Amino acid sequence: MLSAAVHFASPVSDEAMRLAPQDRSRAKKSRQSVRILIVEDDFLAATDMEAVLTEAGYQVAGIAGRADEAVRLAKAESPDLIVMDIRLIGKADGVDAALEIFRETGIRCIFATAHHDARMRSRAEGAAPLGWLPKPYAPHALIAMVDRAAAGL
Repeated sequence: MLSAAVHFASPVSDEAMRLAPQDRSRAKKSRQSVRILIVEDDFLAATDMEAVLTEAGYQVAGIAGRADEAVRLAKAESPDLIVMDIRLIGKADGVDAALEIFRETGIRCIFATAHHDARMRSRAEGAAPLGWLPKPYAPHALIAMVDRAAAGL
C-alpha cells in the first residue's frame, strides 16, 4: 500500500526536473499519451496508485482486482502498459493474467508485488515484464518505474 505522502508526490520526475522548462512540458505531455491499466486487489492501494499516476500526468485506463477482469479490460481498453499485482482475488493470479494478456495482446506489465522471488520471476518470464517494483513502495518509485517502462514503449 502506498503511504499517505501520496498527495505530496511531485508530478514531475527527477529526470524531467533536469530538463529546460520548455522540455519539461514535452516530458509531461508524453506522459499524457500513456494509458495504464492497474491490476490490484486491494481497493485502497489501487485508488492510491490511480491518484499517483493521474497526478503525474498518466491516463488510467481502468482498475481490475481479478485476473479475468484484467484480461477483459486489457483487451477492451488496449492500455500501453499494466501495473500488475501478483496476488489477486480468485484462483488465477497476476502472473496468469500477465501471461494471457501478453500472449493475446502483446501488452506488457510492471509487476508491483511483495512476491518476487526467483520462482515467481521465472514463472512470469513469458510475459516479458517491463520491471519489478517491490512492495511496499513510495509514490516516487512507482512513477520512476512507470517512466522507465513508458520510455521503452
